[in-house]
Amino acid sequence: MAGNKIQEGRLITVIATGAITSGQGVLTGALFGVAMTDAATGEAFEKDTCGVYELPKTVADDITQGAKVYWTGSAVSKTASGNTLIGCASEAAGNGAAVVRVRLNGTV
Repeated sequence: MAGNKIQEGRLITVIATGAITSGQGVLTGALFGVAMTDAATGEAFEKDTCGVYELPKTVADDITQGAKVYWTGSAVSKTASGNTLIGCASEAAGNGAAVVRVRLNGTV
């Protein structure tokens, strides 16, 4: 291993800017991940930047398997404009579905 490598980068420690619930999607700058624990404002917590997670989605969106998906700040959407790319849908989630399974863009 290179002498300057710090970590794998899957779990990243960040500071909560608001109340965080375990399993919640969290965007810090351009770095998206899923909270591994609850945290109060100002507390450090870890988020996972890799893997497949079931996340809330924009109910009206019809998301196909493999489609790029974006974070709106509170839900997954197929709309790129004004949102942050977080990965792709690992399964389809049609109009009316409240959640979608997302393969996050982070790498291991």
